[in-house]
Amino acid sequence: MKGKIIIVDDEPLTRVDLRDMLELENYDVVGEAADGFEAIELAKKHQPDLVIMDIQMPLLDGLNAGKKIMSEKLANSILMLTAYSDVNHREKAMGFGASGYLVKPLDEKSFIPMVEVAITKGKEVSKLEKNVDKLSEKLEQRKVIEKAKGILMANQSIDEEAAYKQIRKLSMDKRCPMIDVAEMLVMAND
Repeated sequence: MKGKIIIVDDEPLTRVDLRDMLELENYDVVGEAADGFEAIELAKKHQPDLVIMDIQMPLLDGLNAGKKIMSEKLANSILMLTAYSDVNHREKAMGFGASGYLVKPLDEKSFIPMVEVAITKGKEVSKLEKNVDKLSEKLEQRKVIEKAKGILMANQSIDEEAAYKQIRKLSMDKRCPMIDVAEMLVMAND
């Protein structure tokens, strides 16, 4: 399968047409919803690669549901569908990070390539976000280790290299990560 997709449209015939086009191209349609609330629940359950969602729906519209799905990272990507090419809707969709905006009726020749692009873009963005999160975590750990070194340097009148070696030795002796040792040193000093 090329990717997990959820289809969201209040028109059952539209959902059937989209499912047929996608399954013909070997995509895995893991769910269908008729409104934004159902879309959010399905996205939580399946964590799809792509949500294809109509804008005009009862209860919770596609723009607000899409915003929630993207802000909570419940899907990698969203394609918005609409019967109207409205500038305000397009701007809102771009504002929360929709990967595309398609006007009905859909042309299969442009729809499937747009699905491929949206899934690829979504996976790339997701990978970049994970890398940023890892780097942020490492940076925060580095700050704690630097603070712990500073505490040791001040308390024991040693240089930076000696403080680092002391934290590393404690880490090896206690068989725990350096960040754990550093956190304990910082906590003990507060």
